[in-house]
Formats: sequence, C-alpha cells, structure tokens
Amino acid sequence: MALPTHILMMYGYLLLFAWVLLEQLGIPLPATPVLLAAGALSAEGQISFALALLAGVVASLAADSAWFLVGRRYGHHVLRILCKLSLEPTTCVRRTQDSFGRRRGALLVFAKFVPGLGILAPPVAGENGMSFGPFVFYDTIGGVLWAGALLVGGRFFGDLLKRDPSVLSWVGRFSGALLVLGILGFFLARIYRRRTVLKRLAAARLEPEELKRQLDAGEPVYIVDLRHPLELLPDPFTLPGALHLSPDDLTARHQEIPRDRDVVLYCTCPSEATAAKTAMTLHKLGIDRVRPLRGGFDEWKRLGFPLDPVAPALTTIQPAQ
Repeated sequence: MALPTHILMMYGYLLLFAWVLLEQLGIPLPATPVLLAAGALSAEGQISFALALLAGVVASLAADSAWFLVGRRYGHHVLRILCKLSLEPTTCVRRTQDSFGRRRGALLVFAKFVPGLGILAPPVAGENGMSFGPFVFYDTIGGVLWAGALLVGGRFFGDLLKRDPSVLSWVGRFSGALLVLGILGFFLARIYRRRTVLKRLAAARLEPEELKRQLDAGEPVYIVDLRHPLELLPDPFTLPGALHLSPDDLTARHQEIPRDRDVVLYCTCPSEATAAKTAMTLHKLGIDRVRPLRGGFDEWKRLGFPLDPVAPALTTIQPAQ
C-alpha cells in the first residue's frame, strides 16, 4: 500500500477521483488499493473520509452514466465487446440481461461486488430502456456501498495499525502467501467451472439414432456442420437440412440461432472436440439447448442414415422456420 499512500498524500482527492473513474470506464487500473489506502490515511486525519467517499462515488457515477448512455445508443454491439473484455467471461450479456429483467435496481446496487458484472450493468440498463433518474438513484447507492466498504476496510486497518504497529510486519509476512492463494483459487475456480460445463455437455450429447427419430418425426432441429471446407472435398455431403458454418461464423451470428429448439453441432474430430468447444462458447452467449452429436459425421454416415449433397446455399445461416 506504500505507493498508493505516497501518491495520495501528494495529489489527494483528484487522484482518487481519476483512478476510480478510469477503472470504472474499463481500464485495467484497480482502484481497490487506492480506496483502501485512502481509508487508512483517514484514520490518521491526513484525508477526510467523507470527501474521499464523495470523490469515489462521483467518479463511479460519472463512468457508469457514460456506459449507460453508450448502452442506450449502441445497445447489444457494445455489450458483446464488454463481454469479451470482462475478467469473468461467464458473466456475459444474456445472463446480465436476464438478471436485470428480474431485479433491475438490486442488480445496479450490488453489481460492483460481482467480478465482471460492474461494467456490464450500466449499458444493460441503458439498452433495456431504464429511465436515467432511477438509474442514477440505484447506481449511486451501489457506488456508496462499494466505495464505502473499501474505505471502511482501509480505515479499520489504519486504526489497527495505530494501536499496534507490529500488525504491519505480520501483514508483510503473510500477504505474499495470501496473494498466491488468491491467484490459485481463481484458476481452480475457472477449471472447476469448465469441467462442470464439459460434464453438462457430455450429458446433453445427442445420439445419432435420436436425431434420426427427431428428423423422421418432423421435429424442428437446428443442425450445424462445423467441418472445415477441405473436409468436404472427398465427401461432399452433409446431414439433412444442416448449415455448413465455421465456429467463428456461428458465434458471430449467434443472435440468428433459434432458442426454441435443439441446436445440434457435429464435426469429424476426435471426441467431437470442435463441437464441444463451440457448444461451450454458445452456452456463454446464452444458448442453452446445444447438443454435440456423438460420433459426428462419421458415425452418422456409418449407420447409413440419409445425407444431403453440399450446395452453396448451405453456407448461409437461414432464419428459423
């Protein structure tokens, strides 16, 4: 905390305002240590707690208001970009929109305490037509709670340090270990979530026989052929009604994928690796009914099920019927 404390003592509230503003605008410049340092300095009377809180809240509100207006103007386009830049990819556009639809004000109040959600909530509020007045009201409450919690934490540490200076040496000995444990816990959580999604996809994997029954019964199924164009040269056939798309094209145009039916993905790679990876990406984009086809194209062909010849028209996504 030495660097933020030294800088804060020199430049005071202006630096605190600018630092929080830049972080809330999306620049990877964490404001947490600065707010903690300001809280610690307030315990010694070198910074006013009330003015530090005001600077943090105003900066946060200014950045969030900018994102609110950008979201109202550009809507889903800016949300897709923010989702890709988010530190927590699973907290993405559709999930944020669903949460906003259910809770609205509560989401804005607590968004800054959830990794990746703080920067998404204001543009989602703007995109969904929330009035600016209620937005400012709830966002201000959220800013006060967020900045206040960090300042109070720093103030508590400053008071503790005044009573017992040996606390600083204790923190120095254990802060490195805590940092390593925090980083390790972050990556373990990411691995756990990835394994959970993979298990769910494995359970949702569609058997070729089941897909054949669905097609024979005339059920609406959205089938996507993910094979590389070179794989079609020796075997220019695809499953009945399938669309031939690359994974990048499919995810880029995910809004055109119907949500009211199974989305079946297939390829020719071992263990349906491409289909599984693409399915995970679609899950993050809010498409839940994604089912990789077990065995892919090779298994379908081995079973002698019907195939359609590849035609140029298959390279374009067609709207759901």
